[in-house]
Amino acid sequence: MSKIILLTGSSKGIGKYLVEHFLDSGHIVIGCSRGESAIINDNYTHFTLDVTSEKDVISMVRGVKKVHGRIDVLINNAGVASMNHLITTPSATAKKVMDINFFGTFLLIREVSKVMMKQKYGRIVNFTTVASAFRLEGEAIYAASKAAVENLTQTTSNELAIFGITVNAIGPAPVETDLIKAVPKNKINALLERQAIKRFGSFEDVKNVIEFYMDDKSDFITGQIIYLGGVYK
Repeated sequence: MSKIILLTGSSKGIGKYLVEHFLDSGHIVIGCSRGESAIINDNYTHFTLDVTSEKDVISMVRGVKKVHGRIDVLINNAGVASMNHLITTPSATAKKVMDINFFGTFLLIREVSKVMMKQKYGRIVNFTTVASAFRLEGEAIYAASKAAVENLTQTTSNELAIFGITVNAIGPAPVETDLIKAVPKNKINALLERQAIKRFGSFEDVKNVIEFYMDDKSDFITGQIIYLGGVYK
């Protein structure tokens, strides 16, 4: 059955892959990012916005509701990383990371939940990271922002369960995207060695977990965080 899917950070990397996959699967997809999208499809609508803009997020969600009447799935993929040690991290960088990763996720959940609560159904999937589970040196702000997302995921799962809405999170192991291009190779290799399954994650790995969370049969699965690669807290 076709679903209405709203996905942030949709112009490249994992987000772009997911958009293309869901379109191929017959779903209607609404994407957003700070840049334009190269995806052209009758079932795809793109909004150019910053997820930290409360005004723009509210406008987008209302627009989607007006056109489609519902939102079945929200995937909070938009994010930014910071690979600096704490003492060399400018406050402006820390604020940007927290704003995009946490505040942006919060805004989307808040606004989309209003739609889902009325329809008594919804699937929300947030993105965290294995950096949070590993407490990785040099990624304190990034890991902290995603730890906040994890707590938000589990708390909102309690608040929204009565409305038939599940809220879960996925923590990918390193996937070869633009997000990790600036990370030194030796640091990436050391991270992979800490995983039970010592390889990069793939777009397919991420998609499999998200589809599990999205499945109508997963209505008893909420407040969960799945890390890829054999990582756990």
